[in-house]
Amino acid sequence: MNSETKICQSCKRNFIIEPEDFSFYEKVSVPPPTFCADCRLQRRLSFRSGHQLYKRRVGHFDKEVFSPFPPGNPHHVVHEKWWWSDEWNPMDYGRDYNFSKPFFEQLRELQLAVPMPHRRVINAVNSDYCENSVNVKDCYLCFNAGFTENSLYSESINGCKECIDTLKVHNCELSYELFDCEKCFRCFFSSHCSDCVDVYFSIDLVGCQNCFGCINLRNKNYYIFNKPYSKEEYFKILKEYDLGSAKKVDELKAKIKNFSTNFPVKYLRGRMNINSTGDFLDNCKNARKCFYSRNLQDCAYCQLILFVEKSSDCMDISIAGGELCYELEEAGGYGVKFSWICIPSNTLQTAGFVDLRYCLYCFGANSSHLFGCVGLRDKQYCILNKQYTKEEYEKLVPKIVKHMNEMPYISEIRNSKSEIRKIEYKYGEFLPPEFSPLPYNETWAQEYFPLVEMEAKEKNFYWHNPEPKSHSAAIKSADLPDNTKDINDSILENVIECANRNDPAAHGCAGVFRIIPRELEFYRRMNLPLPRLCYNCRHYQRASQRNPLKLRYRRCRCNGKSSENGNYRNLAVHFHNLARCPNEFETSYAPERREIVYCEQCYNAEIV
Repeated sequence: MNSETKICQSCKRNFIIEPEDFSFYEKVSVPPPTFCADCRLQRRLSFRSGHQLYKRRVGHFDKEVFSPFPPGNPHHVVHEKWWWSDEWNPMDYGRDYNFSKPFFEQLRELQLAVPMPHRRVINAVNSDYCENSVNVKDCYLCFNAGFTENSLYSESINGCKECIDTLKVHNCELSYELFDCEKCFRCFFSSHCSDCVDVYFSIDLVGCQNCFGCINLRNKNYYIFNKPYSKEEYFKILKEYDLGSAKKVDELKAKIKNFSTNFPVKYLRGRMNINSTGDFLDNCKNARKCFYSRNLQDCAYCQLILFVEKSSDCMDISIAGGELCYELEEAGGYGVKFSWICIPSNTLQTAGFVDLRYCLYCFGANSSHLFGCVGLRDKQYCILNKQYTKEEYEKLVPKIVKHMNEMPYISEIRNSKSEIRKIEYKYGEFLPPEFSPLPYNETWAQEYFPLVEMEAKEKNFYWHNPEPKSHSAAIKSADLPDNTKDINDSILENVIECANRNDPAAHGCAGVFRIIPRELEFYRRMNLPLPRLCYNCRHYQRASQRNPLKLRYRRCRCNGKSSENGNYRNLAVHFHNLARCPNEFETSYAPERREIVYCEQCYNAEIV
């Protein structure tokens, strides 16, 4: 089958459906999409909460709680403990299918009627300020976290202990300001490091100890800015750096950022990948245009799949996992499609879920054969939360699919000129954006596809402007003592103004922030300066290190002699000798960026 060019319903740009895509759609019995891959991803991520929490009242609880759903939201939000209890039955909301109304209208009515838990945190201890987390203890403002203890202000953190201000870290301990790090102990202000101990201000180190300001080293000890020292010399020089000073830390951050431009980067971040394209991939085989994922096989257009053992034969799934799955957000299993937050209730694995379509908030280990259901647990052969026999279900579902195509759901979009555009949703498309109870500007979609309010509303995304913070700052961040040793306990009682408070470009700035006791104890113990930004701004600062979820064709920049500026070590003999490397690849590093991007062969010849 040949490729086919179509026009995206949302952005109106041309996109190509490849022959491999058609083969997959035929395998899972779905029609080709009418949205391009970017718009499909943007729509899914608008259902993923970010790190904004609201203090609000919810049903079946007599105190205020913290939830990602703003007050005034039309959904029936209840306390999570009541939602998981046996005090209610989602089957009580079951209804007959109405062939005189579009399917999505009926699913929307069911969604608004069935209670929804105020947050998604499983097996949490003393972690009331967390969301999208499982098995967390003594954590504060951690999101997308698992099996983590005593950690603060972090996202996509798994198997960690005593980590603060981290993003995409796995099995790390006693560390601060890390991005994309794994198995690190006492590491600070670093990124892309693994199996490291006592590392500061470094990038892309593996198996290193006692390294400071280093780039692209492997199994090294006692290095400062890529130069070796004796143990005695190393610690003598290190004492000259006063890391308790906020001014000195900012200077070192700027220095390592400039120093890093002298070194090549690999076109794809990841390890043990075979025939795969994308970025931040580990242990993937035949993964096409996938990002921030591990253990994928024969998958395409998948993102942010980090905490499951394996996913195979899947397309267009985000924060999910399974086999033969399509268009999922936080869902998984076998043959699961077009669903949101449908995972087993007692494990991160996806076994047990079979043939769920257009389902929301369904859990349990034995859920299967559900169509258009909300909030069910361990149920089979249900449609719109109503029970059917196997025979009745198998007879009715094809009729509903036919009806969805004959009577599509029409989403009307009005632009700033009051012009109306209509988008059709037939069988095969993910949930329309108006189904998301989350403000677009507070979801992961905003981080990867930033929009202003008008642009979001013109695509039917929900937007919410939080009320201005009523807290007045007792102290400006610029007026904080420069060094941690000069900070006394009174700081715990003060509200601090974020350095970005009056910066219109600072998306999501909280304006003010506090220092909590165990945070201050950590800074003192590790001799680190107090932050000058609120936790939202610190998150976006870390997130700025991520490349876009977009690939460009480029050629390797290795010239066969030395790095382009001559400051890197002499090259080993490359396969192309002294000629320019002929290798081309797809990479998330845009051509106009200043990084020196190498193919894997040239990168390994220098680094490994």
